[in-house]
Amino acid sequence: MRRSDANVPFDGLCALLKRLGFDERIKGDHHIFTMTWVEEIVNLQPKNGKGKAYQVKQVRDLILRYKLRLGE
Repeated sequence: MRRSDANVPFDGLCALLKRLGFDERIKGDHHIFTMTWVEEIVNLQPKNGKGKAYQVKQVRDLILRYKLRLGE
C-alpha cells in the first residue's frame, strides 16, 4: 500500500472514474462504476471523505491493466 492511498479525496476518485468513461450508479453510500469493455465492477465507499486505501489501489491497478487514459 502506498502511503498516499489513504489521502485521496473520495469525490476526486469518483470524478476520475467518470472522466475515464465509467458509468456511475449510487445505492446508499456505495458508488458503483461500470464500463462496457471493463470486466471488473468498481464499488467504492467513502471513509471520512477519503477513498479507502485498498479501493484506491484497485482503481490504480484497473487503470494500468486496461491502459485507461483521459480524453479517450
